[in-house]
Amino acid sequence: MLYSIVIPCYNSAHTITRVIEETSEEMQRLGRTPFEFVLADDCSPDGGETLRVLKSLADRYDNIKIVELARNGGQHNATMAALNYCSGDVIISMDDDGQTHCSQLPKLFDTFDNGYDLVFGYYEDKKHSAFRNFGSWVNYETVRVLIGKPKSMKTSSFWITRKYVRDYLVQYTSPFTHLQGLFLRTVSHDRIASVPVKHFDRAYGKSNYTLKKLLSLWSNIMGFSTVPLKLAQRVGVFFSAVGINGAIVVFIHKLVSPSVAVGWSSMMVALFFFSGLTIFFLGLIGEYIGRMMQNINNTPQFVVKEIYTGKDSESE
Repeated sequence: MLYSIVIPCYNSAHTITRVIEETSEEMQRLGRTPFEFVLADDCSPDGGETLRVLKSLADRYDNIKIVELARNGGQHNATMAALNYCSGDVIISMDDDGQTHCSQLPKLFDTFDNGYDLVFGYYEDKKHSAFRNFGSWVNYETVRVLIGKPKSMKTSSFWITRKYVRDYLVQYTSPFTHLQGLFLRTVSHDRIASVPVKHFDRAYGKSNYTLKKLLSLWSNIMGFSTVPLKLAQRVGVFFSAVGINGAIVVFIHKLVSPSVAVGWSSMMVALFFFSGLTIFFLGLIGEYIGRMMQNINNTPQFVVKEIYTGKDSESE
C-alpha cells in the first residue's frame, strides 16, 4: 500500500524542509511505508525561493514530486493539482507551515483504520488570528446551511482519505474548487469522521490568507448549492406579498381618510430598499451565470508549468 502526502506550498521556503523531514520520520516510525510527497508550488511570489527549496528536497529524496504551477490558484486548487499527480492508495493532506503537525497522524490513522473513508483532524484550540477564526466560522456555517453538512462534522485541511475518493475528486475540473463541497457529495456522511488534534503554532511568518482570498474561497461554495437562488425566489415572493398587502392598506386608508397625504420620504426609502434588493439578487444570479460561462470556456483549474522529480523533469 502506497501513502501519498499532498501539500500545497505558498511562500514555504522557511518551513517545508522541516515538515518533510519530520513527516518522513513519523511515517517510518508508524510503519506506514512506502510513501510519497506531492508538493504543489502555487506560484509563490518570493522570487523562486520556495521552488528552489522544493527542488532541492526532490534532489535529496527519491519519493518527492514537485508540481510547479504557472499561476496562483489558491490553496484548494493547488491541492487539486497535487491530487492529480499522486498515486497512493491512501492520501493524506497537510499544510506547509507545520501547523498540521505529523505528530497528530496516529490519531487520524487510528480512526481511519476502523473503516472510515475520510477522516478530518479538527482543532479545538486554533492558533489563528481572531480574523481568521471568524472567517473559518463563517465558512463553517455557510457550508452547513448551503450543502447540509452535519453539525457534528468538523473539518480542516488536515485529512486522510482513500483512493476512490481522490479518483472522483480529480474528475472535477471547474476553477471554483471547494474541497468540502466535493467531499460531501462524494462520501456518505456515516463514512466520514472528525478527530480532535492539536493545532501547532505557525513555524514562520503569518497566514497568507487575506480578506479577499477568504471571500473568494467562501464564494466557491455557490457551485455546490442552489440555496442562494431559492432564497432569492422566496425573498422576492415575500416582499411581493408585503407590497400587495401594503397597497391594499394604503388604498383603504385613503378611502377612509381622503385628506391623508402620501409621504415622499417613506416612498424614497422603499424605492432605495427594493432597488438595492433587486440589484443584489440580479448580481447573485449574474455570479452563477458568469461561473457557468467560465466553465463552458474551460477556464483551467490550475496550469502546470513543470513536474520535477529530482532525476528528470517534464514540461506540461
